[in-house]
Amino acid sequence: MATDLFQSPDYFLVDELLTDEQKLIRETVRAYVKKEISPIIEDYAQRAEFPQQIVKQLGDLGCFGPTIPSEYGGGGLDYISYGLMMQELERGDSGVRSTASVQGSLVMFPIYQYGSEEQRKKYLPKLASGEWLGCFGLTEPDHGSNPSGMLTNFRDAGDHVILNGSKMWISNAPFAQVAVVWAKDESGEIRGLIVERGMEGFSTPTTHGKWSLRASATGELVFDNVKVPKENIFPNVKGLKGPLGCLTKARYGISWGALGAAMDCYDTALRYSKERVQFDRPIGAFQLQQKKLAEMITEITKAQLLVWRLGSLMNEGRATPQQVSMAKRNSCEIAANIARDARQMLGGMGITGEYSVMRHMMNLESVITYEGTHDVHLLITGMDVTGFNAFK
Repeated sequence: MATDLFQSPDYFLVDELLTDEQKLIRETVRAYVKKEISPIIEDYAQRAEFPQQIVKQLGDLGCFGPTIPSEYGGGGLDYISYGLMMQELERGDSGVRSTASVQGSLVMFPIYQYGSEEQRKKYLPKLASGEWLGCFGLTEPDHGSNPSGMLTNFRDAGDHVILNGSKMWISNAPFAQVAVVWAKDESGEIRGLIVERGMEGFSTPTTHGKWSLRASATGELVFDNVKVPKENIFPNVKGLKGPLGCLTKARYGISWGALGAAMDCYDTALRYSKERVQFDRPIGAFQLQQKKLAEMITEITKAQLLVWRLGSLMNEGRATPQQVSMAKRNSCEIAANIARDARQMLGGMGITGEYSVMRHMMNLESVITYEGTHDVHLLITGMDVTGFNAFK
């Protein structure tokens, strides 16, 4: 196994904008990725298997719900620290970051934000420690970018409700003990429910045949007359703003995460360009290769400044969902472009598992699509600047 030699690019000295604590958190996660993720991830991706041991490791590291208050098992950290964690995890693999993103932003956040005190105390500590893994059920087979069209529903049955429907493309589903599920009540209002593994009629078939996020577990959630206790319904939110609030938090993490993948591809290409000799000199000495590298570091630098500023606004409670959309879309776009350019620079070696680039390139095809597709985020920005809704 090749040694992980990653060095983080910082062309505009962005590190000077970080606190000592933020830098320590980043170094801790980076060291974990180098020790535990990099040596194994290629093998797991090739076999399309999820490395289940990372769940407890990520819990021990504090990567689950880092912004959740410590009284519930979270880290009580700021949003830049959370972003740096996601950056370092995705530098290792997008699927590893997905596991943490889903757990923190899509499962723990809604339980904390929308749940009862009993729900918080019951679920959050176990999710924070990695004892339990969670998943988030919003997307349906026929309702992706238009979640308000969902068909999953529940009806009142005394002290419980009866849940029916299905969700798909659900990260963590095959191994999750807990699912935060969004469904319509009898009046057609969207509500959130906590569904637990073992409830009769609840199953999580694994999604096979993926060429992307191969080391991440993806599945469906199927509800066949599942009895869910009424105390498992979120009391403090109704409507689409519930799941969309979660997605804003997750998209923020992705804006940092995708940047981590971009950094890894750039760092790999830069090192290769200095070592690979053609026509009697390193390929990094040729103009076309320098052009690629110069464009990569320019885009990474712009994205670093954007997500740092976004993190500052998140910490102040001033970031808008539209700003998060812009950052998510930008980081995904530059990461995908950098992965493709890096792949070209590596020539034939770029398609092998000896380097991380092709794995990142395939993973980013999912990251660019999930939690709001590339085009939908563009239209969110378009609506924000023009005032016109292009979705209707």
